[in-house]
Amino acid sequence: MTDSNEAQNQTQTAQREESPARLKRPLIRLAKACGVSTSYIDQLGAYVEIRDEVLVSVLASLGVDASNPAAISKSLLETECRQREQLVPPTVLAITGRANNVPLRCSADALVALTLALEDGTAYAGDLRANLRVHKDADFGEQLELTLPDDLPIGYHTLNVQVGGVQRRATVIVAPPRIELPEAVRQRQRWGWMTQMYSVRSADSWGVGDYGDLKRLVGDAGEKSHADFMLINPIHAGAPVPPLQPSPYLPESRRFLNVTYIRPQDIPEYAALDDATRAQVEELHASVAEANDSAEPMDINASWDAKRQALWLIFSAPRSGEREAAFAEFKRAAGPDLDAFATWCLAFEVWGAPWEENSWFFRTDKNSPAVAALVRDHHDMFEFQRWLQWIADEQVAAAQQAAKDAGMALGLMQDMAVGVHALGADVWWSPERFADGVTVGAPPDFYNQLGQDWGQPPFSPQYLESTGYRVYREMVHNMFAHAGALRIDHVLGLFRLWWIPRGCTACDGAYVTYNHEVMLSILAIEASRANGVVIGEDLGTVPEYVSKVLAEHGVLGTAVEWFSRVDNSPNAGDPYAPPEDYRKYALASVTTHDLPPTAGYLKLEHVDLREELNLLNEPAEQFRAEVQAEIDQMLALLVSRGYLPQEVADGLKAACAPDADDAETADREALIQRVVEAMHVMLRDSPSVLVQAALVDGVGEHRTQNQPGTSWEYPNWRIPLADETGRVVHTEEVFELPRVQSLAAALNR
Repeated sequence: MTDSNEAQNQTQTAQREESPARLKRPLIRLAKACGVSTSYIDQLGAYVEIRDEVLVSVLASLGVDASNPAAISKSLLETECRQREQLVPPTVLAITGRANNVPLRCSADALVALTLALEDGTAYAGDLRANLRVHKDADFGEQLELTLPDDLPIGYHTLNVQVGGVQRRATVIVAPPRIELPEAVRQRQRWGWMTQMYSVRSADSWGVGDYGDLKRLVGDAGEKSHADFMLINPIHAGAPVPPLQPSPYLPESRRFLNVTYIRPQDIPEYAALDDATRAQVEELHASVAEANDSAEPMDINASWDAKRQALWLIFSAPRSGEREAAFAEFKRAAGPDLDAFATWCLAFEVWGAPWEENSWFFRTDKNSPAVAALVRDHHDMFEFQRWLQWIADEQVAAAQQAAKDAGMALGLMQDMAVGVHALGADVWWSPERFADGVTVGAPPDFYNQLGQDWGQPPFSPQYLESTGYRVYREMVHNMFAHAGALRIDHVLGLFRLWWIPRGCTACDGAYVTYNHEVMLSILAIEASRANGVVIGEDLGTVPEYVSKVLAEHGVLGTAVEWFSRVDNSPNAGDPYAPPEDYRKYALASVTTHDLPPTAGYLKLEHVDLREELNLLNEPAEQFRAEVQAEIDQMLALLVSRGYLPQEVADGLKAACAPDADDAETADREALIQRVVEAMHVMLRDSPSVLVQAALVDGVGEHRTQNQPGTSWEYPNWRIPLADETGRVVHTEEVFELPRVQSLAAALNR
């Protein structure tokens, strides 16, 4: 490197914000006015500017033309005019206990008519006009301002404003200032398990873990290990027929449930089947049941193919009047969204997969006569899709009830994916909800040095704002219906999302901002109604202020031991932070689903995997040395704090060395277990209100559950739960294993 290059690099590293000259550029001004960030600070602290070409493409996805200087000038003017002509903001946020003012873009002497419809359908009885006053705005001059009454109940209300012949409606979201911790969590630190529920199977499973397995797991976890919650993978809806998308983080819809996890034998109508039909179901089960004992990657398609046929047989059986009434009530409560999802599923099954070339996805929409005819001609199949959602809802509810009956303080902790499949039900039926021509991902970070493109279209910020965030708040509400806690994957998405224009790599994106105050307030409303907890996954490239804002709103952050270094250093091999430095308002864990189990991590198995899959942008030996430095620092901390004897640390290093002999490796698993337990004991000494152990760490699993940056190159989300020897661990034996019991005892000390 030349001296000039070194100087340039130092300048770039030191720079933290855009220059005055760049800020004056019309394109930069337009981007910022539209909520598009034109620079960011990466995970290593380096300043990065977004290229003009990327900004133009991202703006286009927002419906803003920036293709040339004239277009930029016109778009700037139109943006300013919209702000000036807006009679009332379409979404108004009010926080209880504070003065909440609503600006009205009209003259101070205008005759204004005001009504307020409360969430329960009743009209607010007070005189709103008495709360009007003249306010002088620096940008808009004198205008009227409405002070919202301080007696509005928490919830979602509708404000109607009329001035002359102009009438506008605003959603008024009234929220508590923060999410208060449930009493059980305020009393003391609570701990629980994290698992990929599909990975844990029993003899009654159909080759894949299901809601019946989940019910047994949470019951045993509460009764036998005294855990207070269980975090599971997202259970959002997927495709109706094979081939299925393995990733639970790429759902077809976040509004509905994954029906492939239904256990047919737990459906009430199963018990009343006639002998012939029951024999058919049992034969279908037998065709895939052998897979329950295999440690090889799961064949999710074979499982669902057999199970779906069985479910059709049960669906076709008679239902009692009481059960029929319950089904009817479910359909009524779910409303048009259920019909939309069922229609998409029907089109998928009859017309083929939507991702096929020139598919119906691109040729039809909800108003197409062909779609109406499809539902009419195949109404039994349409009704089947609605029935599946009802059954799934019942079984998830049963799992949460089992958790509470077992004494869990929280029960299920559901995981919310970042977005939905680009060709899924939500996008087809309601394309106006999403930005076109972009996908969501992440810039380069610790998880993936090449960045990530998750292939998901982002919510349109304009749509959310114009509709009072209805789609988001309904999604949160439905998830809390059967959960005591909600984990939001990539919580940064409530603040900003990394939009990647079509045809670009994950490195060439830009952050688009969202109204996090509104979205966090919706979480506060729904969590308070459910007496639940919200956890935000704030790992990776996350600005410092995000964790602070989350804490202010009562949203717990995420702390991972393998990432928690002194002063949040990004450098591998730097010292790890002691447990007392962890955040109080956080869910603390040793690992995540994007890392290998701790046993595999200690053996550096993920280094070999990433090298094999060509996921490294540095020499493998360099990466190996960095990971080994991390392990050495973790062992040093455990030893210095008295969590681990020095001889155990030394023994582990020798046993995991590439040149280790048989004598050294004989006790390797026992040494790994000692380290795993020590790491979890250290977590319990942190102030974090929630602590979590991965079930894979409990049983001694080595294999990675998910390798970021891959789709089909590695069997992500299809690895069944197995112990240190590679033997499958079944649902009923998980909490009987001495290794799991030992870890639970360490956490219950």
